[in-house]
Amino acid sequence: MKQILPDIDSLSLAAQVAQLVVVRASGYLFDHQIRYPTWEPPSETLRYWLQDLGVGGVILLGGSAGELALRIQQLQEWARIPLLMAADVEEGVGQRFAGATWFPPPMALAAIAHQNPDQAIHDARQMGAVTAQEARAIGLNWVLAPVVDVNNNPNNPVINVRSFGETPEIVSQLAIAFIQGAQPYPVLTVAKHFPGHGDTAVDSHLDLPVIPHTLERLREIELPPFKAAIAAGVDSVMSAHLQIPALDPEYPATLSHRILTQELRQTLGFDGLIVTDALVMGAIANRYGATEAAVLAVAAGVDVLLMPSDPVGAIQAVCAAVATGRIAAEQIRASVQRIWQAKRKVCIPALVAEPSHAWESMPPAVHPQDLTAHLAQPDAIALVDRILQDSLRIHHPQPSRFNHPSQTNHCRNLIILDDALERDFLGHHTPAIAIPNTMGYHLQIVDSNTPTLPLDSNTDNGQPTLLQLFIRGNPFRGSAGLTHTAQDWLQFLIQSNQLQALVIYGSPYILDTFLPTLPADVPYVFTHGQMPQAQRSPYKPYFNHKCIPCRDEINRVSTTPVWPLLSATPRRRSRWRHWLTVLIPVEVC
Repeated sequence: MKQILPDIDSLSLAAQVAQLVVVRASGYLFDHQIRYPTWEPPSETLRYWLQDLGVGGVILLGGSAGELALRIQQLQEWARIPLLMAADVEEGVGQRFAGATWFPPPMALAAIAHQNPDQAIHDARQMGAVTAQEARAIGLNWVLAPVVDVNNNPNNPVINVRSFGETPEIVSQLAIAFIQGAQPYPVLTVAKHFPGHGDTAVDSHLDLPVIPHTLERLREIELPPFKAAIAAGVDSVMSAHLQIPALDPEYPATLSHRILTQELRQTLGFDGLIVTDALVMGAIANRYGATEAAVLAVAAGVDVLLMPSDPVGAIQAVCAAVATGRIAAEQIRASVQRIWQAKRKVCIPALVAEPSHAWESMPPAVHPQDLTAHLAQPDAIALVDRILQDSLRIHHPQPSRFNHPSQTNHCRNLIILDDALERDFLGHHTPAIAIPNTMGYHLQIVDSNTPTLPLDSNTDNGQPTLLQLFIRGNPFRGSAGLTHTAQDWLQFLIQSNQLQALVIYGSPYILDTFLPTLPADVPYVFTHGQMPQAQRSPYKPYFNHKCIPCRDEINRVSTTPVWPLLSATPRRRSRWRHWLTVLIPVEVC
């Protein structure tokens, strides 16, 4: 077994600087599976970064949870020094890696908190625990969560439902609970995005937002959740790629000594890891370049450079800055010392041995044979269901447009989302498509790649329509354009009297935007989640579930209609017929 953590002073300056770098990699095992080649290197390059350069960590995206466990073992074997293995799993490990638990976005807990604060805090703590436990089970040791930004701007295209709410009080309480839930497990947590990304209308993945607020306002709204997270023992704080003239009129937060060293380190007293947001993001990369951004960030007080577009160049540039006196060598050593402290917590198991021998060897980080015993367990799935149900918004009018027999024939299931090719949560097997299909609805999908046509009677045959909208803030995209598309369709369906029902998955702000124009007799359901489990949740509050074969299976084994297969009282069947046929209590087997 290799030595776990070498003495810092035995490392060259380049080796020390390399430990500050966390590179991006695909979670898939094979090069031909790489989905984002601009950011994800092939295996030969990645192995060079880990073995020869000795970078300090990897942030992963893609693949199933089982695949990722093998991938992490592979990468740890390549590395000379144990790696920090990070992932953006704000909504649970299943958000990024299929097979694990996928929670609804944190704003669902904020909705619960308005009615039942104690329940929301309990759920947030359990969410943190499940996320940390499942992360550790597959070898991740750095959970890049929670988001502690106060989302007080409904037009925020990038934070949005990723936030725990719209007030510093609720965000603080739920963030503390999440951190406390994760703390029994050997993983790092991060509070992001310092000093607050909640009141922006610009996506920092694309450009640099500017926050015009006064220092007094920042200390009243944006900073309290970070203070709370630090007091709760959060391991790391991630910087925001945005400009706050009240704190620093020259540099964005990620590159600001005034913000990261003076405000975060000295004023707030944070002594853990300071990590940048991804340095490939447009707010930084478009203005400062790959290497200068790395130098400025380290000079500002950063310990970890996340996703520099040129890791080799970034290491060389920081070393050159040390040689010229722009950065003190002692600062590099202090950052490595913090990284060592973090790695001792999460890369090395608790060993009962003499101090001189405690860190000499490390057993395999992941045991794939145990994955099924640690991922997506019944209690975790039940927790997801409860959060989804407790945060639903439902309008069930009487009378309803479902009352008309003509509204149950030749129906359309119209789904609008940003990019159908990039959304793994939607497919022929998922409830939003499978249940309507079982009941005879034909599918129509509109996304950002769909040609724009005028919506009028000449281009669209009138047909009763279930409108399902998958809309939330999406990094690198925003949601404004998609919202216009959805609004155009909604208005057309209302004006042409085709709208049967509306289901929105994602942002509550979209529902609030559409409600003033929605006819009173149109039922609607809103859920914060978009994953398959959330797609089932709108149907559960009203109906007892009965599992029936999907349509192909029914046609194969029997000519019996679907309705007689549902065991229910005449009164309940009548209630079902008042609803759109798709909103029946059916799970496709």
